[in-house]
Amino acid sequence: MTTSPGPDSGAGSGSHVMVRGHLPKSKCVLAEMAGVALVLLLTALPVGWCGLQDFSAALTFSGCVTGVALMLAALVMVVGVAAVVDLWIRGPISNFRVVALISTGVALLTNVLLAFQTWNDGERVGYKVACIVLSVGSLWTVIAVWRRLDEIPTPKRVAVAVIVTTIVAVANFSYQYLYQPYRSQVTPLVQLNVGKAVLTADRKAFTVPVDIKLVNHSDASFYVLGAEFHAMGEDVEVKSKDLDHLDWREQAEQWVKYREKHPLTRREVYQPGKLVAGQPWIPAGNWVQANDESVTRTVVQLPIDTHFDKLTFYATLSLARKERLVMEKFGGLDYSWQGAKLPQWMPGQKENDTIVQTAEMQENNAIDRYTRKQRRVTTYWRFGSHGVDVLPVIAPKGEEGRPLSNEMIREVQNRYGLLDVWAGPMEQTLDEIKSQR
Repeated sequence: MTTSPGPDSGAGSGSHVMVRGHLPKSKCVLAEMAGVALVLLLTALPVGWCGLQDFSAALTFSGCVTGVALMLAALVMVVGVAAVVDLWIRGPISNFRVVALISTGVALLTNVLLAFQTWNDGERVGYKVACIVLSVGSLWTVIAVWRRLDEIPTPKRVAVAVIVTTIVAVANFSYQYLYQPYRSQVTPLVQLNVGKAVLTADRKAFTVPVDIKLVNHSDASFYVLGAEFHAMGEDVEVKSKDLDHLDWREQAEQWVKYREKHPLTRREVYQPGKLVAGQPWIPAGNWVQANDESVTRTVVQLPIDTHFDKLTFYATLSLARKERLVMEKFGGLDYSWQGAKLPQWMPGQKENDTIVQTAEMQENNAIDRYTRKQRRVTTYWRFGSHGVDVLPVIAPKGEEGRPLSNEMIREVQNRYGLLDVWAGPMEQTLDEIKSQR
């Protein structure tokens, strides 16, 4: 009996059709697995790199903790890649279902927090777009892994892991980026101690020693952006009766134009002081260490026949918080009278001479270092008849001359801990020393 080849050929044909129908499905499954693994890797690699940098070079303890958290998150995601591959190959019987689910959840939480930070503080558009895309991709990975599971294995453990991870991440993020930048400020003290005027050996001049004491009782360290000391010689004229109201009001209107102290009484006539001494008392670029004190002594010398009735002493200090930025040493000096470019917002450019110093700086954490523009610290030493004004500016490279709004100034001061400390006026009358001539 001859066997008809029909059924065999038909079976072969049917089998061939079933194999061809199964290939597109396999390709889709492999593509889905590759997509999930790719999102995990694209998140884990930069996050782990930033975490390593923060762990090894962060300026604060919380920054180091952030680095450890980022490295742990990256490790979970790398392990999750292997778990995802096992889940897609073995299906619901995989022993690594929990790891795959948790790793995608960690990736989603990490990318969402990074997207929030870069959207709030970041300035480079590419990183903002990348974080948003990875956040959407991470959400898709969570859904993809969820769909591969028939049921959630050990749901209580998964819930505990997700809740604990979320609490730790949110708490660390809130402390690092919300609470710490706006915590109460700490300010060192500058104290002036004026000694007794002493005649020189030839009795033709006298000297006044001045001790400038810097006291930092806080746990924060500071960069010195500029420190200036100056002394003003002043004449004192006291009327026997009150000034006329119009004369006094005219003097009072001039009060806001001068940094130096002057009287607002109705009998003492205000006369602008004259600069008799001025100098830096701490080199720019030095550090003020935490819980430290230092004393600098300077001497002011005048001829014994000076016409001044008193001397008034001032000291100023411009600082930046050391844990808020990494600053290099100041470079060479540029001078306004040699063509140094000055910002348009600086007043008195024609009347005053200005010395410009610049230093490179970096952000205090790796994420901001990549997502924000490269910045530079610039200090303008503006010389005038009253001494020197030290004007520090932190701005992106090439944007130092951009006008700064009050909101921008406050933002820079809060972010980098910029502050100015003043000491004075300390006054000393010269009647006693002048009587010895």
